[in-house]
Amino acid sequence: MKTNDYVKYMTEQLVTYVDIPREERKEKRQLKKKHRPPMSYRLFGLIPIAFRFLFNRHK
Repeated sequence: MKTNDYVKYMTEQLVTYVDIPREERKEKRQLKKKHRPPMSYRLFGLIPIAFRFLFNRHK
């Protein structure tokens, strides 16, 4: 991608973002935060889940 194409793409993205009403952007951000996976999963991937399954199986 050439620099001119990149600037054009970024400008288009900015314009579409600015065209969305402020309230709608806030709602989208809140929904995104609400549906986030747990912190341990985001930081370490599947390892914490694998350990949890392993320990729960032995109980």
